[in-house]
Amino acid sequence: MTAITGHRGARNLWPENSLTGFREAARLGCDSIEFDVHLTRAGELVVIHDPTLERTTEGTGEVAALLPDERAATRLKDSSDTIPTLDEVLEVLAPANLGLHVEIKVDGAGRPYPGLDAQVAERLRAHGVAGRSHLTSFDISILKACRDHSPDIPLLVSADALWVDKCGGVDAFFAEAADLADIVALRHDYFAEVFDQVTGLWPKDRLCAWTVNDPDLMRDWLARGIGHLTTDRPDLALALRAERAAQRA
Repeated sequence: MTAITGHRGARNLWPENSLTGFREAARLGCDSIEFDVHLTRAGELVVIHDPTLERTTEGTGEVAALLPDERAATRLKDSSDTIPTLDEVLEVLAPANLGLHVEIKVDGAGRPYPGLDAQVAERLRAHGVAGRSHLTSFDISILKACRDHSPDIPLLVSADALWVDKCGGVDAFFAEAADLADIVALRHDYFAEVFDQVTGLWPKDRLCAWTVNDPDLMRDWLARGIGHLTTDRPDLALALRAERAAQRA
């Protein structure tokens, strides 16, 4: 059965990467929830997707420049929620029986934050969720560091056509992934183009399509039998999975 992952909580239903969104996505029955972590210069691990504030919050400027009191006062757009810390998110999600896909972000210049990957792993262990988490990144160097310092936490590598091409093509990308990843997540439109080649290289139950929001595409990916599907509308994906299971019963 394909596992359903709520993308940034459930970003088409509630504000992305918000405590409200995480609570509600957990209540929906998601199998996993995906979210993003940046590091501020003040040392806070904060859950937000972009390296800047403008798109998703009422603030402006770089996430990295936020002081703790500024972060706690910066509201998300169309929400009373503010930017959460990683600890706050884990306090919400740790009691839920679901997986966590924790994406370790890079700064606005595309550079890894020094030590962020190790700090994220430490917080996952501190909250007792390392065993049901995956550390994820588009940056292979980050995943290699995670493998070295946290071999107990599985890894998920994400890629689109550009990233795969940078690695030298599908065969070369999956050869590198074989030494790192438990799960490989590919952008769904590109994944569809190379599906036969990819499934000849990697087990279906360790493949993920992202980010699938159209109901017809959800049905297609569920029928393909991959292990994971990431979506901004987990409510639809869960309903369609249940519908498919009932039809096959």
